[in-house]
Amino acid sequence: MIIDPKNVPEITGSKYPQQFQSAVAGRVKKRLGDAAGLQNFGVNLVRLAPGSCSALRHWHTRQDELIYVLEGEVTLITNSGEQVLKPGMAAGFPAGDSDGHHLVNRSKGEVVYLEIGDRTPGDSAEYPDDDLMAKGNGNSWIFTRKNGEVYES
Repeated sequence: MIIDPKNVPEITGSKYPQQFQSAVAGRVKKRLGDAAGLQNFGVNLVRLAPGSCSALRHWHTRQDELIYVLEGEVTLITNSGEQVLKPGMAAGFPAGDSDGHHLVNRSKGEVVYLEIGDRTPGDSAEYPDDDLMAKGNGNSWIFTRKNGEVYES
């Protein structure tokens, strides 16, 4: 199926609990994979405004992720430190690897990248820098503190 990204709705904000949402203010996603009818993996076209993050630093237990930078320069932050990614560079994050990651736009311009991930059921995500865990629940997530207490919506 051919899709025109200009016609795919923009998604802003996050499903994170309220106190964590400011980190991703300035992030805009277009779910290209959904628009194309893909069921086994997702592809998002993501724009990050200066100062915005892709997500809180995290890792997935069952799902693989890959990002591919199209425009701008973005800082990848992992357990190993920081690395600037430029257009044409990619980074992969295998399921079960506890090396938490996220992207931060520290530049003065917008960053555009593709975010690709599978949809393996039963996934969960851990956030090493925050009192946050996420458990996949069909097409949504249940967010808890690390002690298991559910965050209120």
